[in-house]
Amino acid sequence: MRKIAISVCMFLSALFVSSQVNTDRVMTIGKNALYFEDYVLAIQYFNQVIGAKPYLADPYYFRAMSKFMLDDFKGAEEDANLCIERNPYYTSAYQLRGAARQNQEKYELAATDYQRSLEFFPEDRLTLVNMAIVNVELEHYDVAEKFFEVLLRRFPDYVPGYLTRGQMHLERKDTLKALADYDKAIEIDPYTAQSFSARGLLQFQMKDYNKALADLDEAIRLDPFFTGNYINRGLVKYNLNDLRGAMADYDRVIEMDENNLIALFNRGLLRAQVADNNRAIRDFDKVIEIEPDNTMAYINRAMLHAEIGDNASAIEDLNVVLNDHPDFFTGYYMRAEMKRELNDLRGAERDYLAARDEEAKAKKRATTDAEDGRKLASESKDTREETDKDIDKFNLLVVADKEASQKNQSKYQRESRGRVQDLNTKVALEPKFVLTYYDKGFEVSRPVYFSESMERANDLLNLNWKLKAVNNEAALNELQVQTHFRSIDNFSRLLVQQPNDARLYFGRGMDFMLVQDYENALKDINRAIELQPDFLQPYFVRAVIMTKQLELDPLLPPETVAQEVPVGVNPVERLKELPQIARPKVPEVSTKSFRYDAILKDYETILRLDPNFIFAYYNMAEIYSLEKDYRAAIDSYTKALKIEPQFAEAYFNRGLSRLSIGETAVGLDDLRKAGELGIVESYSIIKRMQ
Repeated sequence: MRKIAISVCMFLSALFVSSQVNTDRVMTIGKNALYFEDYVLAIQYFNQVIGAKPYLADPYYFRAMSKFMLDDFKGAEEDANLCIERNPYYTSAYQLRGAARQNQEKYELAATDYQRSLEFFPEDRLTLVNMAIVNVELEHYDVAEKFFEVLLRRFPDYVPGYLTRGQMHLERKDTLKALADYDKAIEIDPYTAQSFSARGLLQFQMKDYNKALADLDEAIRLDPFFTGNYINRGLVKYNLNDLRGAMADYDRVIEMDENNLIALFNRGLLRAQVADNNRAIRDFDKVIEIEPDNTMAYINRAMLHAEIGDNASAIEDLNVVLNDHPDFFTGYYMRAEMKRELNDLRGAERDYLAARDEEAKAKKRATTDAEDGRKLASESKDTREETDKDIDKFNLLVVADKEASQKNQSKYQRESRGRVQDLNTKVALEPKFVLTYYDKGFEVSRPVYFSESMERANDLLNLNWKLKAVNNEAALNELQVQTHFRSIDNFSRLLVQQPNDARLYFGRGMDFMLVQDYENALKDINRAIELQPDFLQPYFVRAVIMTKQLELDPLLPPETVAQEVPVGVNPVERLKELPQIARPKVPEVSTKSFRYDAILKDYETILRLDPNFIFAYYNMAEIYSLEKDYRAAIDSYTKALKIEPQFAEAYFNRGLSRLSIGETAVGLDDLRKAGELGIVESYSIIKRMQ
């Protein structure tokens, strides 16, 4: 990571003054940032702890975790090394280093780390499955099989274990065992899209197209945003002679992702088949624009240019192909024909002779390979995988890569909070609203909520950024981290001159909150409230900070941070226990009741100041849900909805609350409305409950 501005370092160094307490405090703030997914910010804090006390193992471990979450696997491995040097018994560091090495394809080293971890925890589910994956990558299939046996004997309902073992069976060309594992995964949990996707792709490769179509239809219903399922369903429809349906699936993918290479390539081939040549050329133009070295696209575009009589453009494309593949005799034959049509007879003869020569060489190689037994049958004559760059397959449709699917599966196993791709749709409340300057946006747009109080606050405060209420706050990037530390310094200088200005305390408190320094943030927010008791926004910020502190108490200890987020049981069973799970992931806290009361008191004060501040009602309902008072939560959501009838998140959470107390019909109505307003998770829950 690059060094941040000197002013930032000066500010952070003031927290140390060679004091153990201050060092611990900076470490805690760094963990806060890591927990709330501010990985760049977390690294800056851990850098400061390392600078002050380089002999500690913890900051290296947590910095490694932050780098891992940013896909800096080499940096994560190096920091894990430094952690282990300082504490050879730091089990989580071995797990993390193994994952970092696995992502760098250092499989043997990764296996060594996982083995070390298993010496401490021989039945750790995460380590067992990763150990199996590593051995699959090394083609040590018998060893991998043993780890899968241990894993599934200890965790017989662990769906990802069956999916990963199924992939291993496919690597070994044992389709029957792979199919059995996919069947078992679906039997255990029929609401995991990936299980249907994997089985559907296998059915397609086995040419059982009707079963493949049924599985991919189900996968798309469960997860309508994964483009790979549409691509593969398009291939199935093509093989069922439903050309229009296949084209519609590729159109859908391109609507979601205009730069999807597989969909553009396949649609170009289909358009060429129906003689829609100009539009097919445009698809291949786009492929080449995105991937200029895609020779498969060049040769197909060359053929299309020839079809419309543009032989000069066709020859230009073939020149690119033959420059990269000088042994591609088909290309020489094609170019010879085009040169002949352009009356370049000498050039045509040279290409024809080159084609004959390369064709003879190719036949000789094929004969030798067949004699040596090296010729392997292709899995499908009609498709190729994206990673298959065999130029002779230029006119084959592309299947969404099995290798990419396996990587996604492995990634799910290796990553923790903030980057987990949960195989089950999570049954959890939409998050609380917070005041911030940044938000991440949504894949599907949701309503924007107007608040007169927020407009007045922005006019009054005159901050450098517009204050907004969002429930999808974004982590800070490095530039933003630097900017907010400079802003803290600026507010501090202004407060020397204007020590009784509530706006300055509020502004600095916001900066402290954004850099995860909740202790200092609360001091400034409390001071702003003292100076201006009718100032609404500080009460809201204080309530949010106190709620976040509850999440961080107790903070994840070193030995558990690297562990996976557990995969739940069958979602139907989970829904039966909805009162226990339809809430944010907040640890139980022994002193929670009086702390919740303090938070609720702030929200009540806000509503006295502005009875139409819908975000206070919404966040109050979250607290009621944490205390399992679902009727009070429903009442708060209802009050918010009376003020803002398009409040999507309130409909969603009220729906879950109603399901929690058995009011299924009205709960599902709320979820339908939430889905209509853009919360797509609603539909998965509706499907399960119907």
